[in-house]
Amino acid sequence: MYETSYHRPTSLSEAEALMGADVDAKFLAGGQTLLPTMKQRLAAPSALIDLRHLPELKGISVEGDTLVIGAATPHAAVQTSAEVKRTIPAIAKLAGLTGDPHVRHLGTIGGSVANNDPAADYPSAVLGLGATIHTNRRTIAAEDYFQGMFTTALEDGEIIVKIAFPIPLAANYEKFRHPASRYAMAGAFVAKTTGGVRVAVTGAAQGGVFRATAFEDALGADFRPEALDGLSVDADDMLSDIHGDSAYRANLVKVMVKRSVAGLL
Repeated sequence: MYETSYHRPTSLSEAEALMGADVDAKFLAGGQTLLPTMKQRLAAPSALIDLRHLPELKGISVEGDTLVIGAATPHAAVQTSAEVKRTIPAIAKLAGLTGDPHVRHLGTIGGSVANNDPAADYPSAVLGLGATIHTNRRTIAAEDYFQGMFTTALEDGEIIVKIAFPIPLAANYEKFRHPASRYAMAGAFVAKTTGGVRVAVTGAAQGGVFRATAFEDALGADFRPEALDGLSVDADDMLSDIHGDSAYRANLVKVMVKRSVAGLL
């Protein structure tokens, strides 16, 4: 690991000022991706600006028909939250399937969404529910936020403050975990909303999280796993590696979506 400095701001404005003074600094929101890449010397930020303790980024609340989760909230807190379990239990389930206890106590929802790892869990819930990402500068709709593998609409110095999830009629998340990393080789978030069925898939595609619109249309007409028989996602768009080729992942997507639907029946 290269030499770096560590800052622990006590307010959002202080964090913004620190980043403004050092363009080579990086925000630290849990470090489950950043720190390993630094240890491998694949990243060398001049400074780390720790966002985990900022009061503006903390908390879970229900505001009308929306569940709001602060960006610095760790996965373990989402997993055990009474508010999350009452309003969108699928998100609590998703959080409980993320990594291991160490990861769940250090990793944060904001860090996961900001990093947009193609195998991360939270992006599927954000896109599957049509959530809104609130930053220190603006609000971004989920459909506009995710822009490909490790790529988002966030600008330099922009900080996710909270994420607002519309409460669905029902939702479920299922994933096939890599046995070592526990990342999703394919994960499917299925939501029944007043606007129709939404299906978001993570872990499988070269471009990261995506909506399976053909599956949505079929389930909108017949909400049963069997409604997906005869449908598939394009294998050419899927990842292919030593853990599973593109055809395997394409099939796995369908299996996970079917399981997610079955869990809602």
